[in-house]
Amino acid sequence: MNQHFLTPRELEIFKLLIENETTKSIAEKLSISDKTVRNHISNVIGKLGVSSRTQAILILLKSGMIPI
Repeated sequence: MNQHFLTPRELEIFKLLIENETTKSIAEKLSISDKTVRNHISNVIGKLGVSSRTQAILILLKSGMIPI
């Protein structure tokens, strides 16, 4: 999987998700709206062809795109 497939912001959001951050706390940390966070998550789910953020996280971890 090519790391350029996802934007730096999308990767940043998923790194925060695996640190057990909520959508709201991610939005606050990044100074963006909750809806923008959810849109990024939806975009990644679509790009990866999965049906949930959990599946997306597993793929990103297995591929090494997000370090544990």
